[in-house]
Amino acid sequence: MAEVILMACIGALAAVMANLGIAVFNDGLRPIVPENLEGRMSRRELSITAFAMSFGLVIGFGIPISIAGSIILIHSILLGTDIIGLAFNRGKIHSVLAGVAGAMYGAGIYYGLQVVVDAFAMLPLNFADGFNKIGEPVVVSFMVFPAIAIALQFGIKKGIITFIVAAIARQLMVFANTEKLISINGTQIVLSPEGIALIIGMIFLIGFAVREKSDEKNLSALAALFTERVAKIKKYAWVLMISGGLIAAATSKLLVAGDPISLNLLAEGKIAEGGIASLAKAIGFVPLIASTAIATGVYGPAGFTFVFGAGIFSPNPLIAAVLGALIIFIEVMILTQLAKVLDRYPGIRASGENIRTAMTRVLEVALLIGGANAANVIVPGLGFFAIAGIYLLNEAAGRPIVRMAVGPIGAIAVGIIGNILVLLGLYAPPAG
Repeated sequence: MAEVILMACIGALAAVMANLGIAVFNDGLRPIVPENLEGRMSRRELSITAFAMSFGLVIGFGIPISIAGSIILIHSILLGTDIIGLAFNRGKIHSVLAGVAGAMYGAGIYYGLQVVVDAFAMLPLNFADGFNKIGEPVVVSFMVFPAIAIALQFGIKKGIITFIVAAIARQLMVFANTEKLISINGTQIVLSPEGIALIIGMIFLIGFAVREKSDEKNLSALAALFTERVAKIKKYAWVLMISGGLIAAATSKLLVAGDPISLNLLAEGKIAEGGIASLAKAIGFVPLIASTAIATGVYGPAGFTFVFGAGIFSPNPLIAAVLGALIIFIEVMILTQLAKVLDRYPGIRASGENIRTAMTRVLEVALLIGGANAANVIVPGLGFFAIAGIYLLNEAAGRPIVRMAVGPIGAIAVGIIGNILVLLGLYAPPAG
């Protein structure tokens, strides 16, 4: 019961914050919210835009990955609460209604996910094990994103160098783990090769970014330009702190995860590796989230997403909640200083969009490969055929399904088709 109440509270608060324009989770939606708040866009237009930008990601990305890992990807909840909150007009009564709807949605996601997992076991062809393979390439592929971001921003040569160094670092760590070269007081320490490669890539990315500096005269331009909007975020710091505390507590209980990479690691019981991946992802997204928050006055329910790492490394939910709230408070209070840093180093500010693009491309490829592997385990032969066909037909149709969702949706489709074939006697699943 405590878990469902926690999920309901997250859903309620996130929906209310979206309704009042305090915070939204979708980075692309954040710059649009002020258009409504300042009278340049109607509420109806905003709600339609929110639905168009987030619904497909909830259905095609958040929920399938949550089912595969048996941990709720936070996108499933917070993208949905963006839609719910913005579907209601602003005002006390409407905010309360948004909160109620958000609470029901959060609880529904919690119960619904378990219902789906239980339903798998009742099917003539249980494709849960095969479906779990969707996330396997994600963890390994994700370490490539810093090299891709560097290639996009600083040139392909630097991107290739970063990729090679990160790959070598990964293999050296595999060797070190195999030969038991790292130990403390006789106890072997096993480090994640992917985590080390990711850290190396981020060091290269930050190193290249800080080499670009602005003129001293313009150091506080970004902060001065958006002082009023930063003040608005600080005004609601206490609300954001509650949100951060709730999300960190839920992460501590392994109810939610902030990204597919850490989710899959946590699902495999690799807690430390999941925490490292979560923190690395948060570092990469600071420029993007900070820039959009400073420019719009609209924050994110999970802040810079460090709250997920805090939750993973916390010994219990209470400590996680305190740390999550404290982290959000610090984030909000240093927004003005961050604006100055981003202004001093325009390379860091520009890297935000490139990081997001790189992560998206990596996830598109990884989830497509994972979806193909899962589909082929479910129904060998037909799986590869179906995913290739769905992907290419989707491209030919103008991409009505976002690329990131093609693999998971295709795997679900193959699972359904496989069960129909079994019921018709046209396919006999392999023994075991």
